[in-house]
Amino acid sequence: MDRRLFSVSVLSSLTAGSPSLRAQSSTWPSNRVNLVIPFPAGAATDITGRVVGARLAQLWNQPVVIENRGGGNGLPAAEYVARAKPDGYTLLLTSAMTHAVNPSLYDKLPYHPLEDFEPITQFGRLPFVVLVRADSPIKTLADLTALLKSEPGKHNFGAGSLPARVAGEMYKQLAGVQAVHIAYKSNPQAFPDLLSGLLTFMVIDTTNGRLQIDGGKMRGLAVTTLQREASLPKVPTTGEAGLPEFQIWTWTGFYAPKGTPRDIVLKAYQDILTACQDLQLQARFESLGGPPVNSSSPDEFAAFTRQEIDRWGRIIRRAQIRLD
Repeated sequence: MDRRLFSVSVLSSLTAGSPSLRAQSSTWPSNRVNLVIPFPAGAATDITGRVVGARLAQLWNQPVVIENRGGGNGLPAAEYVARAKPDGYTLLLTSAMTHAVNPSLYDKLPYHPLEDFEPITQFGRLPFVVLVRADSPIKTLADLTALLKSEPGKHNFGAGSLPARVAGEMYKQLAGVQAVHIAYKSNPQAFPDLLSGLLTFMVIDTTNGRLQIDGGKMRGLAVTTLQREASLPKVPTTGEAGLPEFQIWTWTGFYAPKGTPRDIVLKAYQDILTACQDLQLQARFESLGGPPVNSSSPDEFAAFTRQEIDRWGRIIRRAQIRLD
């Protein structure tokens, strides 16, 4: 676990019971807030969380300890927050992995994505990009598909998160190709193996993908959206690349333990909304791969989480994905 102290204020929780919690909610936050992220430092959720945290610090004037509890496909981090005291001082910034993907991949979870959390707000939405080495002879998505079909089972792809794994498996299923999955603790940890040739391709979020493409180390073959991404204007969409059914994205969002006072949740939501409307912050997010989603109220985010559980379930069943 990587614990780093930042001057960031973070978020809170929901409907409360005890008088002491209700009293705390009127002055929240008056102390340090722990923001748990179920990924190592450098992952997309970690990067975006630190960006918004810096802006929230100016609004909250309180520090936040960012706790990178990576590993276990997010189960330990989500369970930790679900069991935390519902006082607004332990929050979860997570992706679709813990609250939408895991329910379709595990028969039993150590937490319930709906019953154990108070949704605060959806924070960001990210498509994926198919990556190969910059010096690879693979120039297009069609080239990659042709190679994998000509040499079935001889190539590897890497993923450092379940959404990225699902995206890669979805590509395989739709393109009718074979490739062996290799798991990593985070997507950045797979980059050396992609550069060395151990991996032939990856399908990852545009935040990390953009950094590698702009750095000249990797080539983007296609983004998994209907329109081209503003942050990757030269990368064609999967529709332009000949695989229009390959549409998939992930997202990030803030949750608090069940029972956190409602007024804390609403205050957290309003301040995140304010932070996301900051023009400098918007520009920063666009440079990282896409603007944040900043219009999701706690109730809207709760409904969205339910919809996403169903959507990812359909994707996973269609791609016939099973955990190794």
